[in-house]
Order: sequence, then structure tokens, then C-alpha cells
Amino acid sequence: MLVEFGIVSSDFVLRPRYNIAPTQDVAAVVSDGTERRIGSLRWGLVPPWSESAKPKFATFNARAETLLKNATWKRLVPRKRCIIPADGFYEWQSHGDTKRPLRIRLKDRKVFGFAGLYDSWISRDGAQKISSCTIITTEPNEFMSAIHNRMPAILRREDEDLWLDHTVTDTDLITQLLRPYPAEEMYAYPVHPMVGNVNNNLPECVEEYVGD
Repeated sequence: MLVEFGIVSSDFVLRPRYNIAPTQDVAAVVSDGTERRIGSLRWGLVPPWSESAKPKFATFNARAETLLKNATWKRLVPRKRCIIPADGFYEWQSHGDTKRPLRIRLKDRKVFGFAGLYDSWISRDGAQKISSCTIITTEPNEFMSAIHNRMPAILRREDEDLWLDHTVTDTDLITQLLRPYPAEEMYAYPVHPMVGNVNNNLPECVEEYVGD
């Protein structure tokens, strides 16, 4: 995974994870203009002006359509962009009177990247620092619309360099990258309802499940 995102060398240990939820740390790739680095960011962005480490509003996701209208996100778009690597993600689909979890993947890419924004928060006494991120979402493509009314903004491989290039500050150009991923390149399969409990971080979470 590190090579696929242009990480030449790193001491970061990327361990297998099968079930990740907001408020947990996620692996993220950033660039300082000369090289790319990978490290951990807390999923759920804490703005610098927040009075505490728990913002008063949800910051796990940011809508692509309103990035440049929202004060929290607008200031980050020009220079604080990151990529959150993944090989799949879960969504719950209505199935009769119940909902079932699905795992969504890409047909031609084992690993891909969510578009994200990041920032740092320091407590007033300087005793605590949190580096955090948000995952950008966009309108669903035809495939995802049958599952959910939103989808994560998955970057096309050819767009990743531009997204991470912090010398590019043209926000109109940057936000054009946040379009729905091609529907024909995605697929999904049912997984065990255990994924609804984040404490279940097991290989079985990603296995196809046909029910009891």
C-alpha cells in the first residue's frame, strides 16, 4: 500500500484493520511539497478554534458540494488535503424491513484513496494536541444510489498527485476532482452484521456472508 501512494520510506506500521469507525485513528497520506508521508489522524476533524477536543457538530464527513461555503472546510481546501487509503468500505442497505451491511470495493484497484482534509487542534493550556481529518463525500453514482444517498469521494489514480500537491491552491480546480467514482468500476457483497459493532475488528468482517 505504501508504494502505491508514493511513500518511499516510512517507520509507520500499517496493520490490517477490518472495521473502523469515526473517532478512531486512520492512516492518512499527506505531502510537504517534496515527499509524501503517512501517519495517523483521528477521524473526525477538530477545528483549531474548538473549545474542546469534541466539536459541537459532526465533522466525520464534509460534503463536496458545500466545501467552499462552509467556514470549517473552506480554509483547508487550498493547502491541507490528504488521502485516506482503503481497500473497501461498508454501507447499510435497506432490505425489506431490515438493513443489511454491504462491503463496497473497486473492481480494478485493490487499494484506493478517499479524499480528505486535515488540521491540528491544541488545547488552551498546550497540554494536548490532536491531528485529525474528515472524509469528503459526494453525490452517489448510479451504483451507490441503490445503497445510500451519499458516497465517499474516491480519487481516481490520475488525480491523486494533484490532490496532494499543496502548491496548487486553485479551489475550483481542486473541487472538480470530487466527483462520483464511475459506477461500472464498483461492486458490493453482503457481510456479517457484526460490522455494526466496531469492537469486532476481525478478518471475518470482510468475508462474504449469505446469512444463517
